[in-house]
Amino acid sequence: MRIPLERQLREERRRLLDTLDGLSDQAFESGHTLCSEWSPRDILAHLLAVDHPVVSYLPYGVFPHRANRAQVRRARRLPRSRMMTLGRAWADRPSLTSRLGASITLGDLSIHHQDIVRGLGLRRDVPASASTAILWDGAMLSMSTNLRILRYRLVPTDGHPSIGRPLALPAPEIHGTREALGLWLAGRDCVADELAFR
Repeated sequence: MRIPLERQLREERRRLLDTLDGLSDQAFESGHTLCSEWSPRDILAHLLAVDHPVVSYLPYGVFPHRANRAQVRRARRLPRSRMMTLGRAWADRPSLTSRLGASITLGDLSIHHQDIVRGLGLRRDVPASASTAILWDGAMLSMSTNLRILRYRLVPTDGHPSIGRPLALPAPEIHGTREALGLWLAGRDCVADELAFR
């Protein structure tokens, strides 16, 4: 039975908070992530802001990176305890916009969760729903950044149809897990050694 996207979103948010709960104060405040300019607390700040796009993004128009920087800067004034309290409310009660756009917000969340886990050298079992969300969000991000999705055929090795350049057009193939392929599409080049380029 398929789990509704809204439930998957809540479950992945709770898993992220479990990961953050397990970090030392130093790792939470300044630990390395795959988002080179952001610590785990900064990623949480960004994810909290995504729940309120009208307030967080609309004032910045076509400059979402400026909005992200402003969100992170504001949240740096908050103590960890307050951030985690806000995080628990965010996990249990996603905003209407996040629920309506759950396929997108789940992908962004899942990628950023892996940014923290992988950046700190941790390990976790990535649920199938999160792996698929990472793959599709990576594909979407690739369309607006590196266009890898148009140049390659991506073949997941963990039970998902291939995506990317159509079979009718010749293209190099890349084989790997949904998670690794999605992260690579999203520009996390550190996962390239997990992929097979053919």
